[in-house]
Parts: sequence; structure tokens; C-alpha cells
Amino acid sequence: QVQLVESGGGLVQPGGSLRLSCAASGSIFSISSMGWYRQAPGTQRELVADTTSGGGPSYADSVKGRFTISRDNAKNTVYLQMNSLKPEDTAVYYCHAVDYDPPRKFNYWGRGTQVTVSS
Repeated sequence: QVQLVESGGGLVQPGGSLRLSCAASGSIFSISSMGWYRQAPGTQRELVADTTSGGGPSYADSVKGRFTISRDNAKNTVYLQMNSLKPEDTAVYYCHAVDYDPPRKFNYWGRGTQVTVSS
């Protein structure tokens, strides 16, 4: 089992910045990808950004140019730097990781951290 612990959410004014962190721990085989999803009330969970081992990052169109995902493989930690935040970025942000033990893949989710963008 792998545990994902998120931190860094909170309340910020429009145009402000926040940095989310997510650390994976437990019985890890090989984390092949880590990323962030978000879910606003009444909507489906959507991909915000992710990064795969050996590959580049990918972003939702709505956050391109404002959010940056980065990963520290040695610490099994992923970060999401969020700049120029907008009210529509308000959501619960969930960390996601895929642990790879060929041929098996295991999906893990964090509990979520609230991000509220409001004046």
C-alpha cells in the first residue's frame, strides 16, 4: 500500500499563488507517474497536471502557462506551483500516483486539499 499526503491548500485572492505538495510513502514498487486532479462542487474530477517517469509534464488547457508541476523522484514527492489563480480554480485538489510492478499497476489517491480563490 502507498499513502499520499497532500499539503499546501488554502484561501488565496485572485491573482495570487499557492504551492501544493504531495509525498508518497509506504510499500512502493516504482512510481511511474504522479499528478494532480481537481473537483469542484457539482462537477467531475478532472486532470490538472501530471508527470511520468521518462516523459514530460502534461497540463489541462485551463491551467497552461499558470501552473507548473515538478517532481522529486528521490523523495517520491510531486509539487504543483499555481500562479495567477482565478476563482474558477477553486476546488478540492487530489494527488494521484501510479505504482508500477510489471505487469501490474496500482492507482492511489490522496484525501484532497481545498483550494479557494476568492476576494
